[in-house]
Parts: sequence; structure tokens; C-alpha cells
Amino acid sequence: MALLKGQEEEAKGILLKIYSPGDVEEEVKAMHEAMEIEKAEEASIGGNIIQRVSNALANDVFRRALCAGVAVQVAQQFVGINTVMYYSPTIVQFAGVASNSTALALSLITSGINAVGSILSMTFVDRYGRRSLMIISMIGIITSLIVLSATFYQAAQHAPAISHQDSLNFGVNSTCQAYTTAPNFSSWNCMQCLQVDCAFCASGGNQFLPGACLDSDKDIRGACRAKDRVWFSEGCLSKIGILAVVILGIYVIVYSPGMGTVPWVLNSEIYPLRFRGIGGGLAAVSNWTSNLIVSESFLSIRKSLGSAGTFLLFAGFSCVGLVAIYMLVPETKGLQFEEVERLLQKDFRPFPFDHRRKPENWDDQDSL
Repeated sequence: MALLKGQEEEAKGILLKIYSPGDVEEEVKAMHEAMEIEKAEEASIGGNIIQRVSNALANDVFRRALCAGVAVQVAQQFVGINTVMYYSPTIVQFAGVASNSTALALSLITSGINAVGSILSMTFVDRYGRRSLMIISMIGIITSLIVLSATFYQAAQHAPAISHQDSLNFGVNSTCQAYTTAPNFSSWNCMQCLQVDCAFCASGGNQFLPGACLDSDKDIRGACRAKDRVWFSEGCLSKIGILAVVILGIYVIVYSPGMGTVPWVLNSEIYPLRFRGIGGGLAAVSNWTSNLIVSESFLSIRKSLGSAGTFLLFAGFSCVGLVAIYMLVPETKGLQFEEVERLLQKDFRPFPFDHRRKPENWDDQDSL
């Protein structure tokens, strides 16, 4: 930064704290050369942002890199991770944990697991590679989401039943109107009661026995709790509810070291030097746009499809993401920027689509 401002002596003073006096002049010279190259490259791709983006998109290598970079950033969001982070207390309640404080505590554990996984990724990413780590992570995510969907489905099917007599005991005006007018109310359970924006007042003796389907009103909730009964408004009690929370934790564990951090690493390595800022910026825009779409639509999708259907939908998105990563993303582990650019220049294709004959001077890419 000091060199950019023309403060060469100050820059030398800083470098003396890092390098030996004999190496400082060489380092300053190298930095000046790098600055000149960067200025020349910036001048070659245009002055304003529209011209820069247009020139970048005209470059074959940049377009292939951008497809890979955007693919991993969109996939990162459409596996549904931020619905877990933003709505984890609600999701935990979907699993049958009625207490808000308990649900919040469990959600904090989930966030802690995510943080630990991000730290572990620093160890894994250079050992196992970017592409491999993302593919393994996506396979784990898909498996977790399918099992999670099945668990929520079973929890919904075995939710406590509704007692018609108990529901009427709280008064006609307290009973859920959608329940009383339903033609098949005798087959309702807690989950169906919650799906119509009502609430479930669990049985006082045994919470797994039939309870009351009531309007979701603060005064009615108070009447339920006054009888020492538990009020469920977000999720239904289930004997396998804790299993859903455990699988949710596994989902975060397999996400965090792979899809949680590697897309950002990949986007810092995959673009040609002169287009790196443009590529990284466009990829970041795609990430946050996807984040907005998934986060804003989650509760509406859950209301329409149920918790099981929502997680199954995310599993489907994850399958599409896995295919996109396999087809578009090359392995950049251990490669210099120039080597990545050459790899994309030859149009990266994975097995079994890599049958084209390898160029004679391509021996240094055997490890790919």
C-alpha cells in the first residue's frame, strides 16, 4: 500500500522487518514490476466496469472459469445451509422440541459445529484438493438431506393424534376452526393441526397421547399451560425427533469443510490474473442472490411441502449441484495461476468425457 502511494522509503522500512537487508531491494524491484504489469493489464481490459466485464466475457478461459465459479457458489446456497443457520431454532422445533430455549441452545451447537468445520477445512483443502473435497461434501449433504427428509416424514406420520373431545373442552371459540370444519377431522394428528396455522396442546398425562387442536392464540396458549400441558406451535413431539437433530448436525459437519469454504478458495484461484476481480465479484453476487432466494422462500416452501418435502427438494438441488461441480470444476490443487489458465484454455472435461488425445507438451498436467 505504501508503494502504491509513492512512499518507497516507508515500504522499505516495513520490508526490513520481514526480509534481510540484502533482499529488500530485490523485493521492492519485484513489487514495482508487478505494479506495472497490473497497470498494463487493467488498461488492456478497458476503463469502466461495463467495458471490463464485456472484455472479460469475450475471453474463453474467463467464461469457463466463471461457469465453474458461479456453479459452486450457487450450489453452496441451494444445498439449504442458510435455512439451517437462519431458521435452526424453528427447524429444531419441527423435530418436536417445544421449548424455545432448548431449541435455541441446540441451534447454537449447530452453529458451533459449522465454525469447527470451517477451521478443519484449512487442513483438508490442500491435502485432498478443492474439487475432490467439494464432491465428497456434496455426496454427504445429499445423503444427510434424504435421511433427514425420511426422518421428518416418519415424525409427521407418528405425531400424537387429535382428541375431538379434548379440543372442545377448551371452548368452541378456542378450537381450531380448520379442524372442526374438516370432513375427515377424526384422522388428524398434531402435524396436520400445525399445517393450518393452529397449535397443539399436548395431553397432560402423557404427551404422546391424543391432545387438543386449538387456535394459535396467546390467551389460549396460556390456558393450555395453566393445565400443566405443553404447547406445540412449530413442531410436534416425536420419539425420533432427537434423531432429526443428530442428522442435522451431521449435515453441517459434511457441509462445512467442503462446500462451506472451498467455493471461496476456488474462486480466488481459477480466474486469469487480469480478470480476477471481475470474476470474484460476479461469483459473489451469484452467491448472495442465491442466499436471498433460498432464505426468503424457505418458510413458504415448508408450508407448502412440509419439512420432509422441503429437505427432499434441497436434496434434489444438491444432486444438480453435484453434477455441475463434476462437469465444470477442474482440480486446482498445487497449480500455479498460469497452469490453471492453460487447463481451462484446453477446455476441461472430466472422466469419461476426457477421451481426447493429450497434447504433446501436456506432460506437466498428468496429475490432473
